[in-house]
Amino acid sequence: MSTTTTTATTKGPRRILVTGGAGYIGSHTVTCLLQSPLAYSVVVVDDLSNSSRQSLDAVRGLCELTPEDPRLVFYQADMGNEADMKMIFEKEETFNACIHFAGLKAVGESQRIPLKYYETNLSGTFILLRLLDEYNCRSIAFSSSATVYGAADVMPITESTTVGTGITNAYGRTKYMIEEVLKDVHASRKTSDTPWNITILRYFNPVGAHPSGTIGEDPSGIPNNLMPYVAQVAVGRREFLSIFGNDYDTPDGTGVRDYLHVMDLAEGHLSAIQYMDKKSSDGGGLYTFNLGTGNGSSVLDMVKAMEQACGHELKYKIVERRPGDIATCYADASLAEQEMGWKATRTLDEMCRDLWCWQQKNPNGFQE
Repeated sequence: MSTTTTTATTKGPRRILVTGGAGYIGSHTVTCLLQSPLAYSVVVVDDLSNSSRQSLDAVRGLCELTPEDPRLVFYQADMGNEADMKMIFEKEETFNACIHFAGLKAVGESQRIPLKYYETNLSGTFILLRLLDEYNCRSIAFSSSATVYGAADVMPITESTTVGTGITNAYGRTKYMIEEVLKDVHASRKTSDTPWNITILRYFNPVGAHPSGTIGEDPSGIPNNLMPYVAQVAVGRREFLSIFGNDYDTPDGTGVRDYLHVMDLAEGHLSAIQYMDKKSSDGGGLYTFNLGTGNGSSVLDMVKAMEQACGHELKYKIVERRPGDIATCYADASLAEQEMGWKATRTLDEMCRDLWCWQQKNPNGFQE
């Protein structure tokens, strides 16, 4: 290991490690980093279990990079394999910050195979944190989730809303547990020469795609989230959408969620990296931000917006509620605007327009 590794306070072009960077949110964030005026370079680590190498090929095209351009380096590796991860750190030597996306993420699947979720999401994070500490990179933005708020019954949800109670699935509990680990890690190094700088980003419901239509969400098998399923109905891959319940206490009876454009979400990670850079001179810190629009849209609102985008009617059926679903969930994201200067600006129509552009150009997603 080099004894002259560069810390997050070093000036000049920033070198960012992005775990899970070939995935949906990761690939859009890598694009934002590479297109930033600050000229970030990016090292992506992804095992491609729920993503595609083609997404990074598309990112290179968007950013006008050749396959050999050192500003984007890719390693196919399992986060849970400490030897492989250490090899990457040894070879790359220097990271200024890390954005940690990697992990299993399907809520329903996490209920069927909870041990796999705990093992994958937690052990991979432990290995990552040990190596970041060893190689003197103590600046990390963590991809968390609004699921940590459980069945919060007061809206909008703020960062001070209770977390860790009422979480209905193993996926959400792994996010909550990692948040707790990060708090302890931060507290353990407050007096060190290079204390930890940690930002926890709690996402609400990302949808959409890059406006070029060249990268987007490509779920394996049956989509777990609403809008990829709606898009597949729109393009003809699926016959109809099942809407789980229309008797909630909402304006039209269907569930209400806070949907934000994936490009807004990606820019939120760029804001977090820049925010931590500014705060590093204060001795590091632990920051938590909601990333959402602050507005709720119902399932039927989303169907209608997608119908507008694709130009034809979408078939749907009302079926029974799903266990654990709540009526309404939307964010108060004002703290992110106050502190980081980040705010979601893209509209529901833009989300559906860009999602439809992606789905039309890639009706079967990334296919080898």
